[in-house]
Amino acid sequence: MFASSSGAIGESASERSAAAVNTQIRALWARAGASLGPAEQERYQQLLVEWAAAVKADVVTAA
Repeated sequence: MFASSSGAIGESASERSAAAVNTQIRALWARAGASLGPAEQERYQQLLVEWAAAVKADVVTAA
C-alpha cells in the first residue's frame, strides 16, 4: 500500500503513472537534500518499486 500524492492510502502502481511516481521521488530527494534518513530510504525504496511497476504496466499496455 502506498500513499498517493493526494494522501490517499491504497492507491496501487497501476492507478498512478510512472511520471506521477517520479514526481514524488524527485520531491523526496528535494526535501531530503544530499542524503536520505532511514524513513526516507524506506519510502524511496517503496517509490522505486511502484515506479518500476508503473513503467512495466505502460510497456505492457503499449504492446
